[in-house]
Amino acid sequence: MNEPYRIPFRSLIPFLLISFGLAWGIVGLYIFLPDRMEGAFGQITGNHPLFFLAVYAPAIAALMLVARHAGLDGLRRFLGRALLWRCSWAWYVFLLVGVPLVFIGGAALNGNLFTEPFPFASMQAMFIALVLAAIKGPVEEFGWRGFALPLLQRKLAPFRAGVILGVIWGLWHTPAFVLGGTQQSEWSFSAFFVGCLAISIIATALFNRSGGSILLSALFHFTLMNPVFPDAQPYDTCLLVVVAFLIVWRNQKAMFTRDDAVLEVVPGGKAAAG
Repeated sequence: MNEPYRIPFRSLIPFLLISFGLAWGIVGLYIFLPDRMEGAFGQITGNHPLFFLAVYAPAIAALMLVARHAGLDGLRRFLGRALLWRCSWAWYVFLLVGVPLVFIGGAALNGNLFTEPFPFASMQAMFIALVLAAIKGPVEEFGWRGFALPLLQRKLAPFRAGVILGVIWGLWHTPAFVLGGTQQSEWSFSAFFVGCLAISIIATALFNRSGGSILLSALFHFTLMNPVFPDAQPYDTCLLVVVAFLIVWRNQKAMFTRDDAVLEVVPGGKAAAG
């Protein structure tokens, strides 16, 4: 019988256990056993291989569980979501123009738009920073939006699913705020947490409108972490909250009903045995 590869809703539990266990385990060891960890693996930074492994935890969990329930063909179909690019032109305008304007406007409100020096000494340094930003945080989206969001939307309207995922996503980052040497250790957790809620709501609307594109979710994540943008805290968070409100207000039917929500982790095909 042909039907979608059905990833069971209960798989959300092992997804969270793996995502939190791997990430919190690595960072926790550095927090509670700093001398031993630094002696064995070196000082932790945002670009340390173990930090990358912690960041990749949601993606690792998603790939493991998709392979477990849908097999290799299902995994191929799941990864195919990273090639979906068709979406309304308005979303591309938001990603390529709107998000930069959020940071430029936030920095202007913060009074540092023209006072802070350019953060890179050379074009090579800027290129390396952009590459590292592109291959780190955006990879999370295979887990958060690609795997967890469709499962949550089977039970909840997109708005509620986005809020709950935003809470989970924000809490998942908690150890990075305690550990020195990471980018998050320099931020305000309360502003970051509110930002996670707003970003999750926006990403939920984008994911559904694009038919489940992990590519566009990752692009959105990258634009938010773009190291070229000026420091706009906390006004970038305030502006993102406004954007989230406007998106929900203009898309009430899509956000409060599941009519257009993506409910399947893996696009349709023959169900995996067992």
